[in-house]
Amino acid sequence: MSTIIAGHFELQDEVDTARRALAEAGFSQERISAFYLSQAGQHDMTPIGGDNLHSPGAKETPVGVVQGAATGGAIGAAVGTATVPLTGPAGPIVGGLVGAHVGSLFSFSKMKEAGEHEEGGRAPIEQRKAGMLVAVAFDEAGDEGRAVEVLRRLGAVQIERARGNIVNGDWADFDPSQAPDIVH
Repeated sequence: MSTIIAGHFELQDEVDTARRALAEAGFSQERISAFYLSQAGQHDMTPIGGDNLHSPGAKETPVGVVQGAATGGAIGAAVGTATVPLTGPAGPIVGGLVGAHVGSLFSFSKMKEAGEHEEGGRAPIEQRKAGMLVAVAFDEAGDEGRAVEVLRRLGAVQIERARGNIVNGDWADFDPSQAPDIVH
């Protein structure tokens, strides 16, 4: 694995300029990669699209809905049973169904707010910004400063450091969901 320095740019012209400048600074064209980075959550990393099979903040939702439905259903059935003289034999059934529905809706009040941490969960990681990314891989420690300087001089919005491999212009082991190590 090599060290990779990557800079975020807004425009395609800036990306082309950065690629040329890195090559002129002595970096191999085959170890320079440029690509568009989608917004967090839209990286199509799962068979159904997106970054996760399940919403990270909603792992407790099914349990809450079942608890709410069971409680509401029991209360509704009890109320329906008490009203049998008015509603007839369908009262407990209708009361249970209405109670289950109301109970499941009430369980949504237990859901976490955006940004609220899950009990025992990890703090959210900083996400990469969407946009054009120009990355260069190298093996010599002294090349990092040179790569950062070229990208900074060209106006990179954010510069990050990573470990990986760029071969023939393709950063094949890039993981967009991994927290970036911002250097500038």
